[in-house]
Amino acid sequence: MKKPVFAAFTVALSLGTAAMAEIETYAAFTSDMPPGNLAIGPDGRMFMSVHEFYGKNLRIVEVSPDGSTVPYPNVAWANAPQGDGPGLKGVLGLRADRDGILWMLDGQGENHTGRIVGWNTKTEALHRIFYIGQPAARPSSFLNDLAVDREHNAIYITDTANAETTALIVLDLETGRARRVLEASPFTVPEATDMVIDGRVVNLGGAPARIGANPITIDPTNTWVYFAPMTASAMYRVRTADLLDETLSREDLEARVERYGDKPISDGSTVDAAGNVYITSITEDAVGVTRPDGTYEVLYQQDDMSWPDGFAVGTDGYVYVTINELHRSPVLNDGQDATLGEFKIMRFPALGDAVSGR
Repeated sequence: MKKPVFAAFTVALSLGTAAMAEIETYAAFTSDMPPGNLAIGPDGRMFMSVHEFYGKNLRIVEVSPDGSTVPYPNVAWANAPQGDGPGLKGVLGLRADRDGILWMLDGQGENHTGRIVGWNTKTEALHRIFYIGQPAARPSSFLNDLAVDREHNAIYITDTANAETTALIVLDLETGRARRVLEASPFTVPEATDMVIDGRVVNLGGAPARIGANPITIDPTNTWVYFAPMTASAMYRVRTADLLDETLSREDLEARVERYGDKPISDGSTVDAAGNVYITSITEDAVGVTRPDGTYEVLYQQDDMSWPDGFAVGTDGYVYVTINELHRSPVLNDGQDATLGEFKIMRFPALGDAVSGR
């Protein structure tokens, strides 16, 4: 494993004045460790999922400050289960909450019900397991990312599924009950826009990729959940109170969703205390921001930022983002691995107050 390469790049930000900020490579990885998403606990510990599109054995690692990695929570749990033993089938989304619980979204697969595994990073012990079965999930479900709301003891999940069934799932952490909401709504269904990267239309399953609900994040006060389809030009938000209100009809809930602002075709997102929603722009090799006034702008754009993916807000005032070349992975490149070795974690200063460990 390579140690971090602190190569700083300086770009101008449009903040009303010619302000300058840096994005830097925090840790670089070999092809054995393609990053997925990130989680940073309240004590600053960093955890990373290993992207399942590359078929690696490891699912989760802890990333040390020197850039080295170790399987997490341990070797048995960090790999695929043997029989009915411990282990993870395939993790993309993960978040660490303010109590130090690492929530890992272990997506469904053949003979495997989707679930959320909570691990206590303070006691290094299993906390809880919640299963996401039908009818909250569908046979077509692809459980992608999650936002954790400890204020209301809930987790909100994006189910990318397919263009017709994509939705959000609301999990009650007290009862374990899961509900499917906003299925096939204007706020979860992808737009008919080609995903063009490096001059090539990205295909999925033999057709141009049209990917539904994926990026999701929650503000530090646990008031608003921000979400969107990957293939869409808008970021939406809805109050946690409305997502949790089971008396609302489908129509009533849809009426309470707001268009927050513009965005590009994107994968991950996070939000700071000032309402700046950071978004990865996968077709532009860039990281951008949707501001509270609804405008979107590119913050950082570089050729070696190929498919910026997942975010985490650190305890140090930095926003961390993974780079994983996903459009060159076998799943999105007709079965061929055409990666160039641009696997890393980068970081940049948050624009507003940052809060970690929600």
